[in-house]
Amino acid sequence: MNLPNKLTVSRLVLTAVLVVVMMSRSPVNDTLALLVFVVASVTDLIDGHIARSRKLITNFGILMDPLADKVLTCAAFIALVERGQMYPSTEVKVAAWMAIVIVSRELAITGLRLLAAAQNVVLAAERYGKHKTTSQMTAIISLLVLDAYVEWPSFLQMVLRPWAAWFAWLVLWLTVLLTVSSGGLYLWRNRTLYLKDS
Repeated sequence: MNLPNKLTVSRLVLTAVLVVVMMSRSPVNDTLALLVFVVASVTDLIDGHIARSRKLITNFGILMDPLADKVLTCAAFIALVERGQMYPSTEVKVAAWMAIVIVSRELAITGLRLLAAAQNVVLAAERYGKHKTTSQMTAIISLLVLDAYVEWPSFLQMVLRPWAAWFAWLVLWLTVLLTVSSGGLYLWRNRTLYLKDS
């Protein structure tokens, strides 16, 4: 197994670690959850770059790299919904319907890509989809920071307290909007794949 594929597999492992840490309680578990998610996100940034630059693109990577990304983000949003129910004092909560929208979009686009592959069509990632992924990861990091910064030194708490909650709220709603719009646009642009036999 080459290095990019190892990084992809490590992202799946880190996803399981992230969920366990988010559901546990300790004096630093929120900070640890933030660090685990950031490390997992970094592997997403570098594995594709390494695969392309070193010509290490494999069928395993083509399948598992986007799947690992979706598993990571969907697991994080679902865990954030659970945390909001477990700890009612959470400042910005991820509503269950938000997680449903995000997960449904990812399942729909994955299904479309599988349909395209069955017809020997390659669907490239679009710019809106990349913006969606960036916004999702930014939202998750912002929400994790919002939970974690109370574990940090007091001067950092003073810096973050005035804006952390509204920034997390803003990015969360932006993520939901981008998720819906990018998914709808992708499905519409590729509608011939699933409508031509209807």
